[in-house]
Amino acid sequence: MTTDDPIKVQLAAAMGARLRADLAADGVAQEAIDADAGRSYARITGAPVLILLALSMVDMDHYTDDRRNHLEYMMAAQSTAMAGQNLLLAAHAHGLGACWMCAPLFVPEIVSAALDLPEDWQPQALITLGYAAETKAKTRHPLEKSLVWR
Repeated sequence: MTTDDPIKVQLAAAMGARLRADLAADGVAQEAIDADAGRSYARITGAPVLILLALSMVDMDHYTDDRRNHLEYMMAAQSTAMAGQNLLLAAHAHGLGACWMCAPLFVPEIVSAALDLPEDWQPQALITLGYAAETKAKTRHPLEKSLVWR
C-alpha cells in the first residue's frame, strides 16, 4: 500500500470510527478522543508501508478438547508476534523506522472487511514501515535494571 492508497485511508477511517465510539462509550473526553483517533489515523495513512500480521488456524493441529485447542491458538499467536518482531528487527538493521500497532486485535472484522482478507485470516497487528520522520531520544532505562540474575 502506498501513502495515498485509498484502501489505507478507508482502513484508517473505519478503525478510527470504532475507536471514537469505544472511547466515547468509556466516557473519555472528546478532546482526548480526537487526539487519540487523529494520531492513529495519521500513523496509518502517513506510513509509506503498512504490513498486516494475521494468523490462520488452517494448518494448525486440532484436538478434541478446548484446553489443547486454546494452547494451539496461543502458539499461533506467539509465532505471529515473533515473526512481527523479526520484521521490526530487520527494519531497524536496514535503517528504517517501524512501529507495531496492535489495534487490529480490537477491530478484526473492520480490518478483514477493509482489506478483503481470506475468511481464516485473523488480524493481529499492523506494522508501519518507512524512514523515520524524526529522531527521538531513548527513554528506556538500562537493560540491567530489568534483569534478575540468580
